[in-house]
Amino acid sequence: MYMQNPVFIPGPTNMPEILRKATDMPTLDHRSPLFGEILRPALAGVKKILKTEAAAVYVFPSTGTGGWETAVTNTLSPGDRVLAARHGMFSQRWIDMCQRHGLKVDIVEAAWGAGAPADRYEEILAADTAHEIKAVLVTHNETATGVKSDIAAVRRAIDAAEHPALLFVDGVSSIASMDFRMDEWSVDIAITGSQKGFMLPAGLAITAFSPKALAAVETARLPRTFFDIRDMARSYSNNAYPYTPAVGLLNGLKLSTELLLAEGMENVFARHRRIASGIRAAVRAWGLELCARSEDLYSDTVSAIRTPEGFDATSIVAHAAKTYDVAFGVGLGEVAGKVFRIGHLGSLTDVMALSGIATAEMVMVDLGLNIKLGSGVAAAQEHYRNGRASKIQAAA
Repeated sequence: MYMQNPVFIPGPTNMPEILRKATDMPTLDHRSPLFGEILRPALAGVKKILKTEAAAVYVFPSTGTGGWETAVTNTLSPGDRVLAARHGMFSQRWIDMCQRHGLKVDIVEAAWGAGAPADRYEEILAADTAHEIKAVLVTHNETATGVKSDIAAVRRAIDAAEHPALLFVDGVSSIASMDFRMDEWSVDIAITGSQKGFMLPAGLAITAFSPKALAAVETARLPRTFFDIRDMARSYSNNAYPYTPAVGLLNGLKLSTELLLAEGMENVFARHRRIASGIRAAVRAWGLELCARSEDLYSDTVSAIRTPEGFDATSIVAHAAKTYDVAFGVGLGEVAGKVFRIGHLGSLTDVMALSGIATAEMVMVDLGLNIKLGSGVAAAQEHYRNGRASKIQAAA
């Protein structure tokens, strides 16, 4: 099936043609010096996007879930305690992974629509005077609910408790789209994937380890083979992999980081904020609400939009796909059937966002919701025009 419309799911995201072509390359001997010309710039580019000088980057043929497993298995031992909040589908899945690995998880229950509760983290860590908790897990951007958590606040909580726990951050749907400051926030392991902000196909788990996390690797006793960063580090020293790498995807990652850095990361973040704010303006014009409970929690990469009580939000996604060949995201877990999601990250423009807003309006009117055609589009247009007008005036 050939699709011409952009997708509005929170990943995989739309691929610029130049990146799609970069991944489509002839077979290359991955043991030749040519591979190093792809690998080294790709790793260096990721470090710049993460705003880190101290961390070591490891890229695996996998997805964000493999990145979670890389973090857990390389730094922890059977029976270790970790601290995590459950406030969405992806924070829940990371908790589940830890439990399957035989770790003891101190779970902080939070509402779906709330962020990671830094204040509760501080209380729990301060009470852990024996320092049994070895790691704190935070989902930076909860994709299921469109909620952004404050990583700097979590770091302040750990420091205020004077606790030595490692800080693991799931940045799968935030990194390369929303501001991420690995060194400034003292993040010990950052995790993302190729298929979201990097605008590539799924297939790469991208991880970064701080010096503190690297030290923990030497005493960790959870089993690991495929995701062992020690094997990866040894191979990197020879511009190689411990097994066959995804050469085409790594070539795409090299170019993706170049494109993002050429745009300027602050410009990338501003573009995502502007597009997200236009979509939020449309939601207000429709008379609907976001799943995120307050403005400080609003994600700039995905909006989870609540539909009226008793209405099946999944029908919006199904009708959009069947009638208009446009993909939106369904609600997951506790908000399944209660929200539909508009992904607005990666390769996206104001004009593309307007097409998604217009389609969502048509779908909701088709399904009998009390939405006025054009209302959301007009609200977003006004927002985008005002943003562009200020740029034009500044240039003049």
